[in-house]
Amino acid sequence: MPKSYLAKLPACSVYFGWYDFDRANARESGKPQAFRAGTATFRTFAGAYIAICRERTRESGKPQAFRTFAGAYIAICCERPRVREIYAFPDLHCGKIGTLTLILHTEDFQMITWHEELTFDFSDPVSNEVFTENCIFFDIETTGFSPADLYLISCDTRRCSLLCIDQFFSENAADQKNVLSAFLDLLSGYDTILTFNGIGFDIPYLKAKCKTLHLSDPFDAHSYIDLYKEVSRFKFLFALTSYKQKSIELFLGIDRIDAYSGGELIEVYKEYVRHPAKDSLALLKQHNYEDVLYMPKLLPVLSYPKLWEQAFSLQSLQASEYRSMDGASGNKELFFTLALQYPVPKPVSFSYDDCYLSMSGSTARLRVRLFEGELRFFYDGSPKDYYYLPGEDIAVHKSIASAVDKEHRVQANASNCYGKKYAIFLPQYDAMFSPVFREQPRGRKCYFELSADFAADPAMQMDYVLHLLETMRSHRK
Repeated sequence: MPKSYLAKLPACSVYFGWYDFDRANARESGKPQAFRAGTATFRTFAGAYIAICRERTRESGKPQAFRTFAGAYIAICCERPRVREIYAFPDLHCGKIGTLTLILHTEDFQMITWHEELTFDFSDPVSNEVFTENCIFFDIETTGFSPADLYLISCDTRRCSLLCIDQFFSENAADQKNVLSAFLDLLSGYDTILTFNGIGFDIPYLKAKCKTLHLSDPFDAHSYIDLYKEVSRFKFLFALTSYKQKSIELFLGIDRIDAYSGGELIEVYKEYVRHPAKDSLALLKQHNYEDVLYMPKLLPVLSYPKLWEQAFSLQSLQASEYRSMDGASGNKELFFTLALQYPVPKPVSFSYDDCYLSMSGSTARLRVRLFEGELRFFYDGSPKDYYYLPGEDIAVHKSIASAVDKEHRVQANASNCYGKKYAIFLPQYDAMFSPVFREQPRGRKCYFELSADFAADPAMQMDYVLHLLETMRSHRK
């Protein structure tokens, strides 16, 4: 644990030998300039400005963000409100980035903030692509649905290979505005919001809270990626009993320390407001901390939908035989092997009708059952232009059937206006490839012949794979 520095400051304290950041501006305007410690901005502290010990700065003598110090002290000088306590927990290891926890208690203002910077593995292609330095993850904790109280907001941002976690905690309901203001100030520096069910709950809640607290609503100016919505579009892939964040974490093999849900912690917060205690604060902090800590680790699940965005190449095509479950041999299937641009974190498999898909690592395999036998192709023209020949079970055009004895022909109708062919066929679920073969005149499922042209044409094969993938997705709810 980092060493704790506690200072009790009377009003209008002055400290010899400390560097007063922006003292001149504070005196002239009565308001401090924004000062960032990591990603926390202190402009919300009315009438206060930050002072940093000159001796602990770099050789340049210029104050840097707290994370650049090895054991930096802080001091607050203000005329209002009177500062009661300051706790600073700086890094203990010289030259290394650590955790800074800043807790300020004043007569008018109560908010606890935590800032932490961790090394994060962004080697996963989709994580590195989605979670840029222009993005921010966040999650909130409330005492229920709107207009319930907001008591904690936690955020993830990225700086190179570092994951920066900021948390803003309100010790009572009266200070919700301070917590929300601090978060909005941080949010203003980012373009894209990443959430887990934020579009369903967090964003509508905060928009309503901004209106209630008379704060500007910035949320419409951002773009969004909601992991819950993205995963929900492909529930058939995962076959989970629940799609809560913890359920997806378990699917990915992520184990939490936190054992509570947000709903279970509502009463913990209410009790904390009545009787503040370190154990209660630790529980409240840990749950939301782990929510945002593990949100970036959920990003690899976005690798699965990339298959439907054509983020793959067709590696090989192979026909084979298999034995069916009833023991019959000689059944034929076609294997498509796909090289995935975005490796998937866990193997999955699923099937639809005659198609079976498996995904593992950087490879996907699509198996399609072939039909060998006789199928019908129904003529496009009007049945009135055809005669049906019962003896041959086919229909022929009147120009040809005129030579057939009238006793061996009848007027064709929609159900018997067809020809027939014996071949090896591939299933299709729209009339993509012609001629179209069917077992019945109507129905979405149909077939096309597995021809030499198809076997030699990668473009046709790619179109067919995409057709099957979309069919499987749209029919597996």
